[in-house]
Amino acid sequence: MKFMLMIHQGTTPTPPSKEWDELSEAERGAVYAGYKAINETPGVSPGERLQAPEAAVTVQVKDGATLRTDGPFAETKEAINGYLFFEAADIDAAVELAARIPAARMGGAIEVRPIVEL
Repeated sequence: MKFMLMIHQGTTPTPPSKEWDELSEAERGAVYAGYKAINETPGVSPGERLQAPEAAVTVQVKDGATLRTDGPFAETKEAINGYLFFEAADIDAAVELAARIPAARMGGAIEVRPIVEL
């Protein structure tokens, strides 16, 4: 099965920010090492880190006209900051991987969603 793991940062400190700078060098190193280990896990296809929701543009088409709205589609406190894809035997394996993602233990959450395979 294939899964998309969407990383909701929540209150997780990310660089560059004051909160990130307040982490110790060891804490920052552990976060980098954690993401490196996730990306090296067999079956993982790393995604990219996303810019803040304020940088988003939402596009809809109504009555043949393209409507562009600055910002994310939904108002949310916990915007998606990154994602990855994971091929595993079952959702339990994907949940186990999600629990290893640093954001999951630092104020964020990981949404694990199965991918429809045609």
